[in-house]
Amino acid sequence: MASDLLNQRTSGVLLHPTSLPGPHGCGDFGPNAFYFVDWLETAGQSLWQTLPLGPIGPGDSPYMGSSAFAGNPLLVAFEPLVEKGWITQDALATTFNDETISFGQVVPWRLQKLREAFAGFQASATPEDRAAFAAWLQAEHSWVGDYTLFMALDQAHTPALWPDWPKPLSRREPAALAAARTQYANEIGFWGFVQWQFDVQWKRLKGYANGKNIHLVGDLPIFIAHHSSDCWSRPDLYELDAAGHPLVIAGVPPDFFSETGQRWGNPLYNWSAMKADGYRWWIERVKRQLSLADVVRIDHFRGFVGYWEIPASEPTAVKGRWMPGPDYDLFAAIEAALGKLPIIAEDLGVITDEVNALRLRAGFPGMRILQFAFSDDAGNNFLPHNYARDTVVYSGTHDNDTVVGWWADCTDRERAYAGEYLHTDGSDVHWAMLRACAQSVANHALCQFQDVMGLDGKHRMNTPGTIGCWTWRFKWDWVTGEATEKLARITAASGRTRFDRLPLPAYPEGKNKP
Repeated sequence: MASDLLNQRTSGVLLHPTSLPGPHGCGDFGPNAFYFVDWLETAGQSLWQTLPLGPIGPGDSPYMGSSAFAGNPLLVAFEPLVEKGWITQDALATTFNDETISFGQVVPWRLQKLREAFAGFQASATPEDRAAFAAWLQAEHSWVGDYTLFMALDQAHTPALWPDWPKPLSRREPAALAAARTQYANEIGFWGFVQWQFDVQWKRLKGYANGKNIHLVGDLPIFIAHHSSDCWSRPDLYELDAAGHPLVIAGVPPDFFSETGQRWGNPLYNWSAMKADGYRWWIERVKRQLSLADVVRIDHFRGFVGYWEIPASEPTAVKGRWMPGPDYDLFAAIEAALGKLPIIAEDLGVITDEVNALRLRAGFPGMRILQFAFSDDAGNNFLPHNYARDTVVYSGTHDNDTVVGWWADCTDRERAYAGEYLHTDGSDVHWAMLRACAQSVANHALCQFQDVMGLDGKHRMNTPGTIGCWTWRFKWDWVTGEATEKLARITAASGRTRFDRLPLPAYPEGKNKP
């Protein structure tokens, strides 16, 4: 069904759950997430796209976490834990800022409250809940054992990276791992409990959304973090030295945007070892992500054809080289194991004929960003009249400014071109862009939630290459009934919604919000 979805004409909104309102420092899978699904339904949307749902990493980025399989503990809502009696409402009193996330305060507070909930579970869980937890651990055994042990060892040896742990642990000697599982049994249990609750809560939310014909679009980063359970548990699948440190790392070469390129720092895959293993790790990774989402966007798709390899000793990305990726061989193996893949290919940047050929052979739609369309001439591939149907068009993604912020920073030429093309003087540029995306031939049109509200650049989610990002949150008071109805009308008029007539009912202003 999900693969068929990519052949339909749909519309959706990009919003990471941490940006949702809520009383506990950041958005989560609590009541506001369900209310957002209700809002999507009222606005005539059929897609909710998130950023990666995994643990955050350095710089609070969801693209550099401690596991490619685990969920972000920050997203576990406390309301279901209160209902279970594992933690009290009184224990959750906070005074956090409700318009931004202060990760330095929120992360330790939420983890401590989750520890209290785990203690409550240990003390008072019903036999049914204990059996459900045990069954979940068994069902997810392919990754959860390594992840929970890694997290326990990480807590015990912070701030050391895993190659600098005691050698019996960094080299995964069986006797040392067995002893650690005994020594840190309670800590291992805690991290398993958090992941169990993440899955239970997310799947309940996903089921609620699917019941309203709203599908979830996930996000899968191409690379993983070095300090992760993935790299520690299978070092043979990465280009590492004998001690476990990366020999080469990922990035992109110098270009118009950066004279020194981008040095991302992720370890690179040992593709020959992965092929010899039947790409089993990738099959399990995609299987896991497709259990959490209906469609998955794969970031940096061009890296499967060729990737920029940088010696780990180099301070910049200048002295790198292009290396061949696995190409179609990888996706053929995944499809043979899992069936037709509902995948969106993030084919942005300098895209070669070989990258296009891989995407078309795999049958994945590509991406277009409307904000990129006005710096060239009418032949620009990001202009709607140049789209193909197998396209996902965005007014902007999490890496872009809001549309209002983009308009303010445009060159005079870009503003003049965009104004003529979109038929706007700038006063309604966000609606002009959303309408152009919706009316295009592209099968799928998405926008940032900020653009529905017409917010300026202060509400940007991420600015690549900078720190202090990922903190944005909104308030329901910012979301007007007029904006909701306007989005629904544009969506319906463009043939992207299940509503079959106009005019549409106005947004129910009186509905109680969480």
